[in-house]
Amino acid sequence: MDKHQDFLLEIPYLIQSRSFGLLRERFSALPPGDIAEALQALSHEEKAIVFRILPHVTASIIFEYLDIEDQVSLIKGLGKEKVAAILNEMSADDRTALFEELPGPVVKQLLELLSISERIVAQTLLGYPENSVGRLMTPNYMSIGTEKSVEEALAYIRAVGHKKESISTFYVVDDKGKLKSALSLRDILMAEPNTLISSLLKEDPCLSLFCTHDKEEAVGWFKKYDKDVLPVINQEGYLLGIVTVDDVLEVAEEEETEDIQKFGGLEALQDSYISTPLFKLIQKRAGWLVILFIGELLTATAMGFFEDEISKAVILALFVPLIISSGGNSGSQAATLIIRSLTLKEISLKDWPTVFLRELSSGLILGTLLGSIGFFRIVLWSMFTPMYGEHWFLVAVTVFLSLIGVVLWGTLSGAMLPFLLKRFGTDPATSSAPVVATLVDVTGLVIYFSVAALVLQHTLLK
Repeated sequence: MDKHQDFLLEIPYLIQSRSFGLLRERFSALPPGDIAEALQALSHEEKAIVFRILPHVTASIIFEYLDIEDQVSLIKGLGKEKVAAILNEMSADDRTALFEELPGPVVKQLLELLSISERIVAQTLLGYPENSVGRLMTPNYMSIGTEKSVEEALAYIRAVGHKKESISTFYVVDDKGKLKSALSLRDILMAEPNTLISSLLKEDPCLSLFCTHDKEEAVGWFKKYDKDVLPVINQEGYLLGIVTVDDVLEVAEEEETEDIQKFGGLEALQDSYISTPLFKLIQKRAGWLVILFIGELLTATAMGFFEDEISKAVILALFVPLIISSGGNSGSQAATLIIRSLTLKEISLKDWPTVFLRELSSGLILGTLLGSIGFFRIVLWSMFTPMYGEHWFLVAVTVFLSLIGVVLWGTLSGAMLPFLLKRFGTDPATSSAPVVATLVDVTGLVIYFSVAALVLQHTLLK
């Protein structure tokens, strides 16, 4: 590993000294993932130089490890011959992911660089709906007919296995190409050579994805059934391709990143943070900031509505930050728990009554806990200082009851808002922490001053 690290530091110097032979030799000893990581630190020009000296097959493997932004940059910096070689050697699913990020005219030019067979594959995959499993799959799978023998299956592996995305599973098809069953490589190896594939077929239906399924749905299937690879079929049952676990891991990462960004109170970024233009970054953040700012203006309106109460009992203003922050924090906690559970399909829309009751109990207990701390804090301070006045006990009761009410409301709001959004077909992640906090800020003030008006009506607020 130390030798690898030393070499990674030498790469810019080897490029500057034009020691391309040594550079190519050193690269051949490194795993593709390490090479891709090393390229991240190089400039676009240096990356292009490295790709020009690498063998076509090696370059295409490393190319698949790179981010889309780096892939696009390299395509611009490499000659047509090198680009054609890389694109023709790339796996079909990774190539489709690259084409999805490019403008239509550029994709059209790149399709012309593909061989006829690869061009047909690329155009077929691009013809499926965006974000569908059809865009994610690869046609490089192992399939065999029912009339073949185990010996023929093993010969098939030796002949074409190196060109396939996965050889861990054989898909058995009929003479029309319809999926019949799936056999593991273990099933093949453990059978006698003259055994017919038809005698190895399993009675259980073969688990498969439809080409029109959403990519997020594919992620759920891989998690649920603990698979490394799944076949993709059309509505008639014809085998079209396969999706591997490494593909869905990328989809899962994209979806989680999108949810995290939404939960932070901004529109999801299409590209990485560093490659997103500054104006686009501002545009993505400004919309929600303006909406939340307008929402917070309602807080000032609420404060103005209770101006009379505040003027009579200035001491109430001291606890405003305490009250609204407690409600916002409890709401954000609940929203985070529910959104994540909905995403992982641990709960569904029909579970909202159960969630409501659980959060009702949680809100009451948590509110009582925080309210008790606030109550005893005022009581303790009043033993040593007159800052809360002669009616300190009633102030403490006001804070105690208000915290119970605000935390309970915040918890229920944070828990139910994701259900409401999902019910109307909106992403629950949009009920982000800032949205919940803003909602609870306004309503929390109403709860606080309403409780104060009730408790202090014959003393400070008379």
